[in-house]
Amino acid sequence: MKIGIEGQRLFRKKKHGMDMVALELIKNLQSIDKTNEYVIFVKPDEDNTCIPDAPNFKIVELTSKFGYPGWEQWELPRAAYHEDCDVLHCTSNTGPLFCKVPLVTTLHDIIYLESISIFKKDGTWYQKLGNMYRRYFVPPVIKKSKKVITVSNYEKHRINKYFGFKDDRLHAIYNGVGEHFKKVTDSKVLSTITTKFNLPEKFFFFLGNTDPKKNTIGALRAFADFNLEYPNQYQLVMLDYDENELQRILGSIGHPELRKQIHLLGYVPNEQLPAIISQCTIFLYPSLRESFGIPILEGMACGVPVITSNTSSMPEVAGEGTALIIDPFKPKEISNAMQTLVEDQMLAKVLSEKGISRAKDFSWKAMAENVLALYEDVYEELNTAMV
Repeated sequence: MKIGIEGQRLFRKKKHGMDMVALELIKNLQSIDKTNEYVIFVKPDEDNTCIPDAPNFKIVELTSKFGYPGWEQWELPRAAYHEDCDVLHCTSNTGPLFCKVPLVTTLHDIIYLESISIFKKDGTWYQKLGNMYRRYFVPPVIKKSKKVITVSNYEKHRINKYFGFKDDRLHAIYNGVGEHFKKVTDSKVLSTITTKFNLPEKFFFFLGNTDPKKNTIGALRAFADFNLEYPNQYQLVMLDYDENELQRILGSIGHPELRKQIHLLGYVPNEQLPAIISQCTIFLYPSLRESFGIPILEGMACGVPVITSNTSSMPEVAGEGTALIIDPFKPKEISNAMQTLVEDQMLAKVLSEKGISRAKDFSWKAMAENVLALYEDVYEELNTAMV
């Protein structure tokens, strides 16, 4: 069997959620499958060595003058057909409308289909245009896909409710957590990372971005409230966030003075995150809506107590009694959870220990094995239909 995998953004330097999932899938398929042939379709970019070499894996770089839509709707299906693929796996929520190769589609979430308005004031124009694109293309692509993968039982329920599947095409396959996410204790490594990123002595780690669902405003309101009780004792460390946007939000919530308590790291390579997370007091993930929430497991795997939300898939991923679960729409609840963990060291220790154990329940290898089984099901079904 020859399997095509869409990995358009894998060569970009700054990889994010869906990119990392696709990359982990490919790396683990290389480990478990030495028989089938694979063709990985990517867009040329600077990080062109992120996919290891393997005898049965081929990289095909595709370009398009018409941006993302042209790449996905024209170049990708043509290349998959030219490479004689038996199956094409589109990994990032969308796929080509017209493709002669049978599709397997990973639908991480349908947030853009559930939203009341794509023109609400929150979010960037890039995000809004992306939502418009997906609103148009996703429904017909999903209807023609031979198998649809999503990442949690919560999201499976939401997708099934929206599309009304009447067969067994829809499957929930959990994401994993990278093996490099673990408690870092090597003093030299910690010292190097602390110096490189100028980390504060005591800090909370918040993994947010400009997407409204990440609840950056709520997290900052909660941290401002916490800071009233513990003035200047902790900093909030954030990743790749725009300085002007941060100051705008702080002004809008009436706490511009909080800027001195926030440390922006810029973009951090994934392999360096564990050494940062391992040094934080609390891992803060009060998102409004997630289809899975990999960072919850990353924080847990590093032995840090996690605060996360009682919405969507997050309780399913966090598990019972392994994190402090809050209502993300109530900043006061988030702030109270921060205070609880700071004041109750025994609880923080218990959550840290249970979190490490919980994270071990999720692996990228298991994810790849389940996805491979679906490829084989599609191939078998197609061959049976031809007899």
